[in-house]
Amino acid sequence: MPITTIVPVSEMTKSKSAEPVPLPRGCTFTESDWRALAPFWYPVAFSHEVTNKPYAATLLDERVVVYRLSDGSLVAARDICYHRGVPLSMGRVEGDEIICKYHGLRYDRNGRCTCIPAHPNGSISPKLRLDVYAVTERYGLVWVRLVDDGPRPLPAMDEWDSPDYLKVLPDSLTIDAAAGRQIEGFLDVSHFAFVHTESFGEPDNPVVPDYPVTKTATGFTADYVSTVSNYSHEYKHLNPPGFLWRRHFEVYLPFTAKLTVFFPEQGQLHILNAASPISARKTRIFVPICRNFDKDAPIQATLDFNHQVFAEDIAIVEQQFPEDLPIDLHAEAHFPADRSSIAFRRGLAELGLGRNYTA
Repeated sequence: MPITTIVPVSEMTKSKSAEPVPLPRGCTFTESDWRALAPFWYPVAFSHEVTNKPYAATLLDERVVVYRLSDGSLVAARDICYHRGVPLSMGRVEGDEIICKYHGLRYDRNGRCTCIPAHPNGSISPKLRLDVYAVTERYGLVWVRLVDDGPRPLPAMDEWDSPDYLKVLPDSLTIDAAAGRQIEGFLDVSHFAFVHTESFGEPDNPVVPDYPVTKTATGFTADYVSTVSNYSHEYKHLNPPGFLWRRHFEVYLPFTAKLTVFFPEQGQLHILNAASPISARKTRIFVPICRNFDKDAPIQATLDFNHQVFAEDIAIVEQQFPEDLPIDLHAEAHFPADRSSIAFRRGLAELGLGRNYTA
């Protein structure tokens, strides 16, 4: 799917550029953490969920409405009409304008109020302008930024657009856990033998070989090679004797990580774990997957296996305490296999997140 991006900036936004964006009502983040996280891209919906009917989502405690115009492009805005505070997601889209359910006020793609039906010839207050957000779509997902502080790249998954790969888009998962805890669990390589015993983990193979972690402009990479097969237990017999499984992690701070698993015979499986923080302790997880092998195999088997693996992880992550990921490296103990976890926490600290609290 081609990238479609609308980054409308209203005159009101321009005039207030020097003022900080107000925090969402009832914000569950500290102010410093919210401001550090808000400029990044997060998925808020699947592309197929966003039509010309307004779609409501919550990102970093902010209520967001997303909708599609007649040319296929997207608009994202704060989900509120400033006349009487009604969510715009209750309304409808007509003639490429979103219409408030309460009094019929109409707003164009740039967030400008174009009509007040009760006074069609009257002047329109400058307060009647939407807070619009940068929005784009990629990998079958709609991504939004709450604060536009300059260009920021989306996490990369170039294989998604390659005809050599089969694309699979599992249902999203909503969990009662911090995004940081979920991503750290996705990066963890020493829990396979203990948490994934029903899916692919090998209880008799718990040793974690040393692996390198390399800092990048957007986060870091971790390159882990071991004998732990990525086949599910029913297919372990397909594992070639002595085959070394390479798992290459690419982390895009704050809360997205791509895993590439190298299978026998040049097979590659790519999994993008994009954790979208609804609030400080509630997260929606989107997981686009693509592979260049078994392209004729039933997709349902992949969906079932993916669900099983994530369910095993979620059962742990939702019970972790403290619920918020400790950024202070002295707050929890570490051992050498935690190299990626340590790099992740350091990376979040460099973004400006608090030492003891972050989503």
